[in-house]
Amino acid sequence: MCGMPESFARRFAAARSAHGPLVFGLDPSAEVLEAWGVGDSAEGLERFADIALAAAAGTVGLVKPQSAFFERHGWRGIATLGRLIEDARNAGLLVILDAKRGDVGTTNDAYAEAYLGKGAPLAVDALTVHPYLGVGAMGAFVARAAESGSCLLVVTRSSNPEGRGVQGALVRPTSGGAGSVRMLKLTVEEDLLREIGALNARLAPGELGPVGAVIGPTHMEPTLDLVGANCLFLAPGVGAQGATPADVATVFAACPERVMPSASRSLLAAGPDVGRLRGAVAALAAEFRALLPD
Repeated sequence: MCGMPESFARRFAAARSAHGPLVFGLDPSAEVLEAWGVGDSAEGLERFADIALAAAAGTVGLVKPQSAFFERHGWRGIATLGRLIEDARNAGLLVILDAKRGDVGTTNDAYAEAYLGKGAPLAVDALTVHPYLGVGAMGAFVARAAESGSCLLVVTRSSNPEGRGVQGALVRPTSGGAGSVRMLKLTVEEDLLREIGALNARLAPGELGPVGAVIGPTHMEPTLDLVGANCLFLAPGVGAQGATPADVATVFAACPERVMPSASRSLLAAGPDVGRLRGAVAALAAEFRALLPD
């Protein structure tokens, strides 16, 4: 449509072509800041942001700051996050903010206004969200993402083992007619992908839609219908959480061009030297380029 912003999916495809699909996770935990020798403080966080951005620019196409590690430093940490987001986007990087927001009503409206679209004070290219209160409750997120060419990444199959009890549970029984009750043979994660696919078919027919999913490659069974969701996938858990590039290639074999694999701690261990950090990021990016063909 004339005048509509370019979709996140198309911008990711361009970034992928130039640098590969790797997402550089920026998680400035206390341990990382201390290991880097910059100090676990607001000043240390500022230094971390400068080093990480210097290593990322021109090496990868996407970065993923984890909001919590900035928020823990109060208003100064949030100010650093805002600067990092702006500087990264100005450097040509796509920014995925890992904030896992999600609520209902006007609260979701406020979250959407904070992160997505024109006028958002922390405007990012993509945002992680939680679906626990229902996909239908994400209306404001979905609308702003579609209008602004942004992307929502719905936590669907997380990389932590504690999530399996909820994400792998069967959806509740539904009425089947004549007073009978039938059990839908769908797990929560399967049903989420079905709803995501339906949203994308309505919002972006014939293209990858603005609603994506977070799928951790540390849990590979049961197999999910990833192609049918018609979306992009964020795949966290590479490195320190146990997933390997080969795991990512296996899980997303049916749609390798749609996955955005993310690594953080395993890469940040190479800091604070910018050259060593850039080298570690470049090496993993090259590995993913070879394993995940177009």
